[in-house]
Amino acid sequence: MILTFIFLFIRMTQNLLKAGFQVTAYNRTRTRTDEVKADGALVAATPAEVARNSDVIITIVTDSPEVREVVLGPNGVIEGAAADSVVIDMSTISPKATREIAE
Repeated sequence: MILTFIFLFIRMTQNLLKAGFQVTAYNRTRTRTDEVKADGALVAATPAEVARNSDVIITIVTDSPEVREVVLGPNGVIEGAAADSVVIDMSTISPKATREIAE
């Protein structure tokens, strides 16, 4: 299984790598992926690239507008995800926004 983090939690990513998962990371601030890249994660240039290379996409961002941008925006997850991809949002956003993005 290929897991992906967008706007990653470094420790969570490191634990998944240690458990043997392939992880692709993306962050708007490229240097924030340096540590996990050194630990073995792949680094993508866009959320769409992440989605094209992943079975499960996990987003962890700050607020509803950022989730919309990373999932539905230009070069977003939706542009690269397969029909059977699983997208998990672990951001702290409103349930209403979550439902709207899912639809």
